[in-house]
Amino acid sequence: MSVAYWIVAGLLALFYLYAGGLKTVRSRDRLRPMMAWVDGMPMAAVRALGAVELLGAFGLLLPRLTGVAPWTAVAAASGLAVLQLGAIRVHLRMGDRQVALNATLLLVAAAAVWLAVVS
Repeated sequence: MSVAYWIVAGLLALFYLYAGGLKTVRSRDRLRPMMAWVDGMPMAAVRALGAVELLGAFGLLLPRLTGVAPWTAVAAASGLAVLQLGAIRVHLRMGDRQVALNATLLLVAAAAVWLAVVS
């Protein structure tokens, strides 16, 4: 199960490092083509979400790599799952029914939680 955790957590971390990095450094105009919801949020909130995603990505990997408080990997994966529940809610509230990516990320984060617990 440990190998499965590293595969799932690694892929999830890569996604969130990329997405969180974009949200923390790009302007609203550069984010808009791929994230239409940024028009309905203050940029401070977008930046904060990016920071949370980056912290979640590091939280998936670093505790298990270092052996320091490895239970926090479960907390990070759980937090990313909750983040996607919120993202689905925002998309649906805005009338955007394209939530397949969010639902997939939610399922992958839930799998990371389960794998972190059993391995």
